[in-house]
Amino acid sequence: MKTDITLKNINKLAIPALIAGVAEPILSLTDTAIIGNVDYNAAESLAAVGIVGTFISMLIWVFGQTRSAISSIVSQHLGANKLDQVKNLPAQAILIMTSISVLIIVSTWPFAAQIFKLYNASNLILDYSVEYYRIRVFGFPFTLFTIAVFGTFRGLQNTFYPMIIAIIGTIVNIVLDVILVYGIEGIIDPLHIKGAAYASVFAQTVMALLSALYLLKKTDISLRVTFPFNKEISTFVLMVVNLFIRTLALNVTLYFATRFATAYGTQYIAAYTIAINLWFLGAFIIDGYASAGNILSGKFLGAKDYKKLVELSNFLIKCGVVVGIILGLVGLVFYKFTGTIFTQDPAVLKEFYQVYWVVLLMQPLCALAFIFDGMFKGMGKMKFLRNLLLLSTGLVFIPLLFLLDSYGLKLYAVFIALTFWIIARGIPLIIKFRSQFLSLSQKT
Repeated sequence: MKTDITLKNINKLAIPALIAGVAEPILSLTDTAIIGNVDYNAAESLAAVGIVGTFISMLIWVFGQTRSAISSIVSQHLGANKLDQVKNLPAQAILIMTSISVLIIVSTWPFAAQIFKLYNASNLILDYSVEYYRIRVFGFPFTLFTIAVFGTFRGLQNTFYPMIIAIIGTIVNIVLDVILVYGIEGIIDPLHIKGAAYASVFAQTVMALLSALYLLKKTDISLRVTFPFNKEISTFVLMVVNLFIRTLALNVTLYFATRFATAYGTQYIAAYTIAINLWFLGAFIIDGYASAGNILSGKFLGAKDYKKLVELSNFLIKCGVVVGIILGLVGLVFYKFTGTIFTQDPAVLKEFYQVYWVVLLMQPLCALAFIFDGMFKGMGKMKFLRNLLLLSTGLVFIPLLFLLDSYGLKLYAVFIALTFWIIARGIPLIIKFRSQFLSLSQKT
């Protein structure tokens, strides 16, 4: 099936993917906003949500790489008109990853306190972190299941159904957050931070059930696991392992960022929590266009249509930079209002406003990095992505963070280091892509 590179066709994939992708950061932002406005211990509660959110995000990013791997394999087979060869792969992949998620629960639940002490959490912040995590972690298998199904839909060039599922899950989470955290007088007692955790788990369960329903009703893909394993399972596992290592490096970055912010004090980790969640939101919005690149690059590579592949990259660069600039400008217009959504604590707001402008300036740079990151995932170039992130983290982010911290820059150190980390991720991808496919595109 021919796919023209037009704004209309890209948006058909990008906008639903954008909406679906924003679901996870909106879940975190919802918890952040609601918990940040509770009647007592708001800063400590907000800090706990931020610390646990970072760790949960690490687990999801590390073990949720099935989406990119499945999407890449399915889209390449779709482009080569060989989809029948991989129809039983998604169910096998889901079985593997959900089994691993159960092991994660068993191995982390008893040691929650020790885990969050590594993030410099202590006293009331540590108590809240443990309390929040020991509930939220039970949503992890449902999240991985949903991610794998979303990857299958992406491979089939469909982002509409994941969008519907994500919208419903987000609405469920927001409604339950308000009800369970604040309570309903005479009916439900306020559950404070526990309520936010229960709301997230319930929303993740609803999304998993809807994912199964849509996959079975709207596609020819079965969730029944059959053996022997598909011949592409070794490719899938290798992709996931490379992405696993890559994502560990990514989360080393987030670990050090969170650890340093926590060490600076309660108002700093609370301000960091707001800023990093807004950064995640911007990243996931841009990721809508990265998803379009992910989906179509696999298809064009499978069809060996290198001209379309290069045309796609050029078009997405323009889209991504424009979206990044718009995000930055919107943030500047609502600069003073943004922080007050999440907290009224003057000390937290002061630290947040000092670094929020860095988050906004990063957006166009993030666009370039994320779009080419998505395209490389779609093409199955996981080894190069792995090596690049290892180098960006080990040679750019960590040394720069320690250097800037030594000058007492505190949150400035964290977000400036993140900015250079993004640059180190994006530029090599553009150079590698153009050197590999520009000449091939001129021959087709």
